[in-house]
Amino acid sequence: MLNYDYIKPESIKDVFSLLKEYGAEATLIAGGTDVMVNIRNRKLSPGVLISLRGLMDLQYINKNKGYHIGGMTTHRMLEQSELVKNELSALHDGASRVGSVQIRNVATIGGNICNAAPSADTAGPLLVLDAVVVLEGPEGKRKIPVAEFFTGPSTTVRREDEVLVEFDIPEDNSRYGSAYWKHSRRKAMDLPILGVAVALNLAEDRTIVDARIGLSVVAPTPIRALRAEEYLKGKSFREDVLLEAGRIASSEASPRDSIRGKAWYRGDMIKVFVPRMAKLAAERRGVI
Repeated sequence: MLNYDYIKPESIKDVFSLLKEYGAEATLIAGGTDVMVNIRNRKLSPGVLISLRGLMDLQYINKNKGYHIGGMTTHRMLEQSELVKNELSALHDGASRVGSVQIRNVATIGGNICNAAPSADTAGPLLVLDAVVVLEGPEGKRKIPVAEFFTGPSTTVRREDEVLVEFDIPEDNSRYGSAYWKHSRRKAMDLPILGVAVALNLAEDRTIVDARIGLSVVAPTPIRALRAEEYLKGKSFREDVLLEAGRIASSEASPRDSIRGKAWYRGDMIKVFVPRMAKLAAERRGVI
């Protein structure tokens, strides 16, 4: 029998006070879709769960000199947002492919990123959208690019006394088309074998002004394929160019064998899905 206390504070200041009071005994819980699984699997044994569900002011999606998404925003909110669907398409793709509707109704984007699983469906999209993580602690706020947030499987730079309160996404993403593909055996309720996200800024003559490629389940943390991105910049949007970018991106990955897929298969699928997501991103941008 696992015994723990459950406390639901109504303000972020109360969260900080509780974290200070309980110290290492405390675990933060948002939607709970990851934390409760870890408790049942005996990977986590907290003395007290501090729920963030009372922090309703951290549930929002807005655009004001950039895009701002509260840490307690659920995947279902992202899925149903026309702003996210039309202007942050890769994030819409990722959020709408997390588990079932029931899970998306409670699972939060902040919890998904803080869990730091290499397979997180929102990680790749946030990477290609150049998102910044906003953390708040007793001493104030600090901002960390999402590319620097993950330090390893299930580990991040977040301190034990900090809460992820917001994601900031640059306004210039309105010039990009973006797309994410969750490659899995089933359409839902399955972790990805591979995740591929691409964002492209294309000129009217089909020149690639800028490119971002995010990969998940191919390294200990979600990664950007920086060499492939650099290769694409300034190139014409052509099939041979996209195929070469896929090949370069595959060479930047370091996948491993797992129960869901072999390393060689993941590497080959990067070559397939980078061009496909680039084409979908360009289509959404209205260039092709």
